[in-house]
Amino acid sequence: MSSIACAVSSTLLPNRSCKESRSIHRHNSLNVTSTARHEKIKSMASPTVSSPKRETDPKKRIVITGMGLVSISLLRLGGRYAASVRRDTSTGRLIVVSMIAGDIAGKRALDDAALGNQVVETMDKTRMGVLVGSGMGNQTGFTNGVEALLEKGNKKISPFFTPYSLSNMGSALLAMDTGLTGPTYSIAAACATANYCFHAAANHIRRGDADVMVAGGTDAAVVPLGVGGCIACRALSHRNHEPHKASRPWDIHRDGFVMGEGAAVLVMESMEHAMKRGVRVHAEYLGGAATCDAHHLTNPRPDGLVVASCIIKALKDAGVSAEEVNYVNAHATSTPAGDLAEVKAVNRVFKNTPNLKMNATKSMIGHGLGAAGGLEAIATIKAINTGWLHPTLNQDELEDEVTIDTVPYVKKQHKVNVAISNSFGFGGHNSVVVFAPFNY
Repeated sequence: MSSIACAVSSTLLPNRSCKESRSIHRHNSLNVTSTARHEKIKSMASPTVSSPKRETDPKKRIVITGMGLVSISLLRLGGRYAASVRRDTSTGRLIVVSMIAGDIAGKRALDDAALGNQVVETMDKTRMGVLVGSGMGNQTGFTNGVEALLEKGNKKISPFFTPYSLSNMGSALLAMDTGLTGPTYSIAAACATANYCFHAAANHIRRGDADVMVAGGTDAAVVPLGVGGCIACRALSHRNHEPHKASRPWDIHRDGFVMGEGAAVLVMESMEHAMKRGVRVHAEYLGGAATCDAHHLTNPRPDGLVVASCIIKALKDAGVSAEEVNYVNAHATSTPAGDLAEVKAVNRVFKNTPNLKMNATKSMIGHGLGAAGGLEAIATIKAINTGWLHPTLNQDELEDEVTIDTVPYVKKQHKVNVAISNSFGFGGHNSVVVFAPFNY
């Protein structure tokens, strides 16, 4: 059966969504088995009750001063619908590889942070780095290279094939375009990529390696090879007759994620550096963490135990207690196993938070793969700024285990105190980042 594909919009509150890989309910299809040894870590799930102190050093406090996205256009790919990054609507520039999408999003974020080229030229660029990752890499360029090899021979392969196939080129291109010479590399952690990049970028600032880090994720895999691969591993929704209802997090009729693409980048800056520049601050990054389920290629650990430990570690790093958190931007990909595993993890940690709300950005924009965490970070920061939570779409029949307010269908006013944004990826990669309103 064919499966739906969808992608990322510049408004961040658009179509529909999904994530990670569809919990391929059948382990046998990939010949992967889990073992009982993982049960030994049950003690990790106890929630944090008392909160450590938050960071007060202005050199180590990290603020978000810029945000950047790319826009989309609608296309039909082999009978599958996709909202795909193919042309930048503001410039008309074709965007055919994830690296270029990340480059555009990064420059938009720098402009938003009042760090355009003329300003950057006056600054110490050795203390400004780039950390933009990609989960899938340049699927378009890879596909074109393989087709050239098979159809015309190796002499017709583009000289850009190898460099553009490397996942680090998103960061490299942005660094080349802006002249930033600080810590610059990429991280590939499947659909948790962007959150891993935020966490690592923040640590560079905290350690004193940099004053400014441009961080996020980018992916553009809505091509026959990328979509076909996800269909083959039974990850995508089959709801082709109702594409706008295909991504339905926590609904009992969900059947897989809706594939998307795009790029989303944040400018992360030490508070001291931002205050000296006198720029607007969108929000504060408080902390983050990463763990691994060590369980299965595509399925999450069903009890959510290691995801819960990741949330706890992120809250500890942020210096906040679970009781202070009142908003969760969920990973929520619309997969049968993944959605419930995340709910179980959230319920393990947040036991005394009656005002907690949780929504699923992917229900509106699809699953942006390596870019998803970046898009959801911006959705989280927008919620902090505006006091409004976007709705979760397509929740006709909610799973009984989901007792948290998931903001179904209609946006809701909500003053965010502390927010977390979850991202999980194939291979069991988990990452959680924590944001809050900025108070000087």
